[in-house]
Amino acid sequence: MNKPAIVGVVGWKNAGKTTLTARLVTELTARGHRVSTIKHAHVSFDIDHPGRDSHRHREAGAVEVAIASPHRWAVMHELRGGPEPTLDQMIARMSPCDIILVEGYKRGPHPKVEVRRHGARQRDPIAPTDAQVFAVVSDTPTAEPDPLPIFQSDAIPALAEVILERLALPARTAALP
Repeated sequence: MNKPAIVGVVGWKNAGKTTLTARLVTELTARGHRVSTIKHAHVSFDIDHPGRDSHRHREAGAVEVAIASPHRWAVMHELRGGPEPTLDQMIARMSPCDIILVEGYKRGPHPKVEVRRHGARQRDPIAPTDAQVFAVVSDTPTAEPDPLPIFQSDAIPALAEVILERLALPARTAALP
């Protein structure tokens, strides 16, 4: 499998990035593409819980803890004061796929879709200062003409077409098993 195509979903807090990312995953996988995601968090997060065996392993000092079941597996890596991995380092750890949707990493050099929402904490457009933004999803009309295509939040099939065209990915007809 070739190197995956990367497209970011960027916007300010509460703009709807996660909702759009999930809807794009559904649309692109229904079209037969193998899709993975990377989510950047600005704050600490935990996918493990106190009292669980894997949590006890991490608390004891393990640098990595892997957990596997018949349904999924995960590897938790503790930085222990080390540097946060770059987007490229995270991409290198991903399994083979066609597309990686990246939520966050808004300053990265990859192609991006900007999400704008009236209820977002901040509403300054990102696109005017980032040439990598190639499309906008917005719930409010803009007063001034925008040189980029603007999609309503429910126009997921049309947005997926633009993304596939931008990434030069072939059309597929059947969903993957």
